[in-house]
Amino acid sequence: MTAQTLTILPKTLPSMVLGLPELRSPHHLWALLAVPALLTFYLVALRRSASSPVRTPNAGMVAAVMRGQPQWKRHFSVAMSLLALEAAVVAWCRPLGIEKVPRERATIVVAIDASQSMGAKDVDPTRMDAAKQAATRFIDTMPEGFNVSVVRVSGSPTVLVPPSKDRAVVRRAIDNIEPSDGTALGDTIIESMDSIRQAPKSEDGTPAPAAIVLLSDGGNNHGPDPVPLATKAGRAKVPIYTIAFGTQTGYVDLDGRRERVAPDTQVMKQIASSSRGQSWEADSAPRLDKVYQDVHSSVGYEDVKKEVTATWAFYAMGFAVLAGVGVLTMAVRR
Repeated sequence: MTAQTLTILPKTLPSMVLGLPELRSPHHLWALLAVPALLTFYLVALRRSASSPVRTPNAGMVAAVMRGQPQWKRHFSVAMSLLALEAAVVAWCRPLGIEKVPRERATIVVAIDASQSMGAKDVDPTRMDAAKQAATRFIDTMPEGFNVSVVRVSGSPTVLVPPSKDRAVVRRAIDNIEPSDGTALGDTIIESMDSIRQAPKSEDGTPAPAAIVLLSDGGNNHGPDPVPLATKAGRAKVPIYTIAFGTQTGYVDLDGRRERVAPDTQVMKQIASSSRGQSWEADSAPRLDKVYQDVHSSVGYEDVKKEVTATWAFYAMGFAVLAGVGVLTMAVRR
């Protein structure tokens, strides 16, 4: 166990054992001992009041207050009071939640398949044209602080644009992609990772978060197996978001022969899962636009821990109000 693990463990242990959120001040959890203590007192008092209502002062007091009330009202008020106490203790421990916030900087590699199968017309006007148009709209939605790189996917993948904030250059590169032979997804990952390393670092020397968005309609038929390379990218914290583009009935005419070019969804899913990314399928231009919107939601935002003390204080107040309502309904009974 590393020193870093030992440092984090006290804050994360409550969430693992008690089902609570991560806490900034978990040392206050001792106050939760009041919950079982009060519950035990309540149960003992009820038992004593039922067997001998005046045997002890405490039991007699409970009996005097509760006599004649439906059982559920008694239990409801006590349960809400205990939940209010528990929520108040959690709020005292300064709980942390996760909030999605827009990234200010990142490096995104847009890899587009340029193999001959992208000439299929099962997607109007062709897979290639639809992919170019959707990719252009996708990069236009990215924040100005994002560096975008373009990689042409083929039998010999090429970095057309290294990480750049110049959207005009990126758009021209996408528009100028021409069909080529082969699909080397493994080499595409290698080229994409090399491109990411060229991205400018921050002032303190740390690289910006990075991701690869890979659109392809076919399987890997050149170069190394892409799955181990995707795993390596995931370990480097570079998720790969894959889009399997095209329909199962797509075809192209090559050298006088008609060949089916259905997308290989299986290998795309393997690449995404191995790199800790996500995979999508798109069989039309509108669907591709929607997929790119989902990709933007993934790469354009990051999860940030934020203190949510106010939320738990609100829970405590809500339970306290419910407990008060329960007591009042018993107090004004006829």
